[in-house]
Amino acid sequence: MFTDPIFLIATFSLVGCLLVWILFNLEQPKVSEKYLKISTQISLPLSLILLWRIFIYAADFGVVLFIISLVALVVMILGFIIKSEVIFKTSRGYFIPLFLIFILRTFMYEPYQVPSGSMIPGLKVGDFLLVNKFDYGLKIARTSSNTIFKNDPEYGDVVVFIPPHNPVPYVKRLIGKPGDKILYYQKRLFVNGNEVPINLISEDKNAKFYEQSLNNKNFVIRVQEFDEFSQLDQVYRAVVPDGMYFVMGDNRDRSSDSRIWGFVPRDNFFGKAEYIWMSWECWTCLPSFSRAGKIN
Repeated sequence: MFTDPIFLIATFSLVGCLLVWILFNLEQPKVSEKYLKISTQISLPLSLILLWRIFIYAADFGVVLFIISLVALVVMILGFIIKSEVIFKTSRGYFIPLFLIFILRTFMYEPYQVPSGSMIPGLKVGDFLLVNKFDYGLKIARTSSNTIFKNDPEYGDVVVFIPPHNPVPYVKRLIGKPGDKILYYQKRLFVNGNEVPINLISEDKNAKFYEQSLNNKNFVIRVQEFDEFSQLDQVYRAVVPDGMYFVMGDNRDRSSDSRIWGFVPRDNFFGKAEYIWMSWECWTCLPSFSRAGKIN
């Protein structure tokens, strides 16, 4: 994102608008009200362009919030030093809420929308989740190794992370830790030679639904008929390397996970999905709260 020319142009243009506003309030003769009006008019579309590029690149918004909060703090300090009440109070009005949002989103809970059906039936496309950001330790960037109060993910956790092959967040279930021996064979999952137990609870013409138990966590998985040509139906056998973790989707035959693209580095975990707070299945649909609740 920080090498994207559109993002950089919009960013430097917004910085220019901020400088115009500062100079105007310092009563600089070369900055008239006309220039202030122009900068005010273009700041909104420039901000929308920035948000668009952040969305396109699935960027870590926590880092963006930190940078914006830092800029607001610098301007606030400048206003205090030069004794400009307008600059000080206005920048303080931006800094305080932005910094509080940054703290809440970076160190407590971050919203995340489920983009695919890989975690059906527990999570569906359009579910909005609250991701616990402090359970695995505190850090600013999603893939940072500088973690305070570091705790490792546990078996059965619904984890949100950055996969090694694609810089966008994924949500899966944690199945294997470093050193674990993983075997997936004929729809059966084995960890360290022990089969993870399942219990059939229902089925339809397309799939069967099983309750599975891992580390005293009970959840439902979806399994389809065996397909000898499917990559996910081939025998998978691996030992999880040090510092790595093995994840799978609950929709076992419709999930791009560690069976396909490999293991997840420890530093790439940035939270545990704990709650569904809203569902919004399509742009023309109304948001729903019927699925709101804790995630199994």
